[in-house]
Amino acid sequence: MTAQGGPGALRSQGDFFVCDFFAAVPKHDLAAMEHPLFSLSTRPDRRILDYEHNGTDIRITPSVKGRATIFDADILIFCISQLMAAINAGRPTSRHLTLTAHDLLLATGRETSGDGYKRLRDAFERLVGTRITTNIATGETETTSGFGLIEAWEIVRRTRAGRMVRVSVTLSDWLYRAVLSKSVLTLNRDYFSLRRPLERRIYELARKHCGRQPVWRVSVDTLLKKSGSTSPRRVFRAMLRDIITRDGLPDYTASEVPGDLIEIRPRDVIERPTRVPQLSAEALEQARAAAPGMDVYALQAAWIEVWTASGQPSLRSPDKAFLGWVKKHHGG
Repeated sequence: MTAQGGPGALRSQGDFFVCDFFAAVPKHDLAAMEHPLFSLSTRPDRRILDYEHNGTDIRITPSVKGRATIFDADILIFCISQLMAAINAGRPTSRHLTLTAHDLLLATGRETSGDGYKRLRDAFERLVGTRITTNIATGETETTSGFGLIEAWEIVRRTRAGRMVRVSVTLSDWLYRAVLSKSVLTLNRDYFSLRRPLERRIYELARKHCGRQPVWRVSVDTLLKKSGSTSPRRVFRAMLRDIITRDGLPDYTASEVPGDLIEIRPRDVIERPTRVPQLSAEALEQARAAAPGMDVYALQAAWIEVWTASGQPSLRSPDKAFLGWVKKHHGG
C-alpha cells in the first residue's frame, strides 16, 4: 500500500465514502470556475501565482512537481460529482473517498492504458503538492489560510503489474465545505473532450458568468486575468480568435464585439422580454428543496424561457407558477 501526503493522513477504511454512482452528473465548484486555481501550462509550472480580483486574494504555491493543471482538476470534478449524487440520494458523505481508478478515467474521458494510469498518479501528486492561501468563502465560512487541493491520497490496491486499481483520497476541508453548501455548477459532459487548456478555461468562465443569461460581455484584459493565462496579450487574443473560429465550446458561442470585448452567448437561447416575472427569495429556496442538486437559477431561467415561449401570459402568482413547474418537471 503506497501512501501520499504524510503518515497517518488517511483514515481507517470505515470512515470513507465509496464512489459508486455510475455516470454521476459532472459538477465543479464555483471558486475553481471563478478564479484561476489551475495552471493552463502543459509543462511543469513551478511559478508562484499571486492573484487579486474584486477583494479576493489568492496565492498558489506549486511543489517541485509543478502546479496542478486544469486537467488534474478532473479528479476533483469526479469526486465532487460523486458526493453531490450521494447528497441528492440522501446518503451520508465524507471528505475521505475511495474510488476505482478505471471509473475515474472513463468518467473523465481519459485513456485507460498504462500511460493513462501513470498520468493519473502524476495528477494526484500535483494536486496534493499545490498549496493555496486565500480568503475565498466556501459556504458561509471565509478561510484565510493555506491548504492543499487534496490533503492526501493512497493506492489501496494494485494489479500484479503494479497498476493502481483502487485509490483513497482526502479532499481539503475547504473544498468539502463547498460541496456541502452546494456551491457547485453542472458541467456539460463534452467539457472532458476539450483538449486545449484555454478552451476549457473559457468554458468554465462562460458557465459561471453567463449560465443561461442571454449574453455575457467581458473585456479581453479581464478575461486574460481571470483565465490565468501567462501568454502575452497579443498571443492571448490570437488564441481567443482561434477558439471563436473553431466554435467548439459546449453550450456557448463566443464573438468579438467593438470596445475590445468578448461576447459569450448560450446556444439556442429564446429572446427574453424586457420585463419578466419576479420570484421571491422564498420561492427560490422552496425550488431548491423541491429539486435538490439542481442549479436553482438555471431552473429560473428555464422557466422564464417556457413562459416567454408560451406567449408571456399574465401570472397572478409567479411564485406558485414557478414552483408548480419545478415540481412537475424536476421534483423527486
